[in-house]
Amino acid sequence: MKIPARSVKFLLLVVIAVSAAAQVPPDEDPVNISPQYYTVLFENDEVRVIEYRLRPGEKEPMPSHPEGVVRYLSEATFRATLPDGTVSEGSAKEGDVQWREFTRHAVENIGTTEAIAFAVELKNAAD
Repeated sequence: MKIPARSVKFLLLVVIAVSAAAQVPPDEDPVNISPQYYTVLFENDEVRVIEYRLRPGEKEPMPSHPEGVVRYLSEATFRATLPDGTVSEGSAKEGDVQWREFTRHAVENIGTTEAIAFAVELKNAAD
């Protein structure tokens, strides 16, 4: 059975990524503060895998995210606001994979399609 190269790359990034993570306070956890946008697909002592969905025009509050890997399942155009008020706009293509450092931001979907992504969040700091 041949495994698609895209899947191998994604899994390799996940394996490499499982080394360190910052803990997110419960009042900044995206699943706690925005359950309408985040669904936990898998969780153990090391990682949590979440699905993220944000329809056009929707804006989430300002959650924190630990280090991890994000894979976009759809095209997305978004505006992100940091706690200091800095605003940036960006986009992702279906299939894009990126490493995400610990971050806190509010995101608004300014595109015309639903933003869908999976995130593998790391839970434990390196020893």
